[in-house]
Amino acid sequence: MAEQYGIAGGTAREISASVESRVADGTLGPGASLPPVRRLAEGLGVSAGTVAAAYKELRGRGVVVTLGRGGTVVASAPAVTSRRPPRVPSGLRDLAGGHPDPACLPVLAPPARVEPVPGSHRASPRLGRLEDAARAWFARDGVPTGSVTFAHGALDCIARLLSTELRPGDAVAVEDPGFHHLLDLVPALGLRMLPVTVDDDGIRPEALRTALRAGARALVCSPRGQSPFGARFTPGRRDQLLSVLRDFPEVLVVEDDHNADIAGADAVSLASGGLARWAHVRTVSKHLGIDLRWAALACDPATLARHDGRMLLTSGWVSHILQATVADLLTDPAVTRLVAGASRTYTIRREALGAALEGHGIPSCGVSGLNLWVPVRDESTVVNGLRTRGWWIAAGTRFRIASPSAVRVTTATLTPAEAVRFARDFADVLADSQAVYGG
Repeated sequence: MAEQYGIAGGTAREISASVESRVADGTLGPGASLPPVRRLAEGLGVSAGTVAAAYKELRGRGVVVTLGRGGTVVASAPAVTSRRPPRVPSGLRDLAGGHPDPACLPVLAPPARVEPVPGSHRASPRLGRLEDAARAWFARDGVPTGSVTFAHGALDCIARLLSTELRPGDAVAVEDPGFHHLLDLVPALGLRMLPVTVDDDGIRPEALRTALRAGARALVCSPRGQSPFGARFTPGRRDQLLSVLRDFPEVLVVEDDHNADIAGADAVSLASGGLARWAHVRTVSKHLGIDLRWAALACDPATLARHDGRMLLTSGWVSHILQATVADLLTDPAVTRLVAGASRTYTIRREALGAALEGHGIPSCGVSGLNLWVPVRDESTVVNGLRTRGWWIAAGTRFRIASPSAVRVTTATLTPAEAVRFARDFADVLADSQAVYGG
C-alpha cells in the first residue's frame, strides 16, 4: 500500500516529508485520498501513532484535510503548491496577469553612488527620508503614523504579521473572492481560512461577523482596488465594519492597500477607526515598478514590536539601496504627475470595458483597481472560447473559496477601442455556451 502511494519513512517527520514531496511533484493531487492510518502503518512497519503524528503535522501545515468518514485527503490548494496561473499561450493578448501597463511606470534610477557601510544596518534599518515620505503618504489618507516600519513587499509583511500573531490551526478571515497568493499563503502558514463575501463596497459586515464568531483571530482585507473583485470601501461600509470589529477587539485587522495610488478610489481605511490591533500595508510595485520589493507598514505599537522583532531575527532590514531608490521616486514631482496620469488611464480603461460589456447585457464587477470580475456559468468554456478569438483571461477558480464562478479580466493595458472588440467576442462566447447548455 505504501508503494502504491509512494510514501516512505520510519518516523513521523520522514513520513510527512514523503507525503509533502509527493504532493509537491503532483503524484498526489488535490483531493487524492491518503491510506488509512493503520493500513499505512502496517505497510511501513511503524506504529499507528507514528502515522497519526505525521498526518497531524500535515494537517497543521495545510497540506491535507480530514473529512471524517471520508478519510484524509490532499487539500484543494495544498500549501506545498501554489495557484500559479497557466503559461500564456503564444500569440494571445494577455488580459490575465493583473499587472500594470509598463508605459505607465517610471524608469527606475538606483542611486549612482553608494558609500560602504561599516557593520550592519540593524541599529538603523530605515532610511530617515524614506520613513518621512512613508509617514506623509499614510497621513495624506488619514492613516495614523505613530508606528511605521518597512518590509519586503506586502505578502512578506502579511506573512510575518500572521506568523507572529497566530499559531497553526488558528483561523483567518479572508475575502472571497480574494487575492490568490494570499489564499495560498494562509494555509502554508498552517492557518485556516474563513471566507468573507465581497460586494462593490468591500467585505460584507454580516459575513465578517459570522467569520469572527466562528473564531477568526485575524482579518486580511483590501480597502480599495481589491483583487479580483475590484471592490473599495465607502465611508458607510467602513463604519459598519468598524461597528462589527469593535465587538472583537483582540482580532488583528490587516489592510492590504497594494495599489493605493492607482486604484481610482478615495482612501477609506479601517485604520482610522481607533481599533486596538491593526496594520495597514502599502507597496509601490503596481505604480512605481515590480522590481521594487518594498512595503510600508503603519500599525499599532504591539504589532510593530512583533513584526520588527521577527524581521531583525531573519532578513534584518530592507536594502538601503532599494530604500534610496524608492525615496527618490516618492519625492519626485515628475513621478507624482506620471502616477496621477496612470491612475486616470486605468480608470478610463476599466470603465470602458465595463460599459462595453454592459452594452451586451453582461454584468461585471470592478469599481476600482486594474481588473473586472465577470460572473459566468462555466469558467473553462469562457476562457477557452476567448482563447480561440485571441484573448487570454484568468479563470476565477484560483481566486475563489465558496463564491460563484467568474472570470477575471485585467484592464490595465486594454484600450477603449480594444474593449469594444473584446466585449463583442465575450458576448459571442456566451451565446455559443448558451446554445451548448440549452439556455
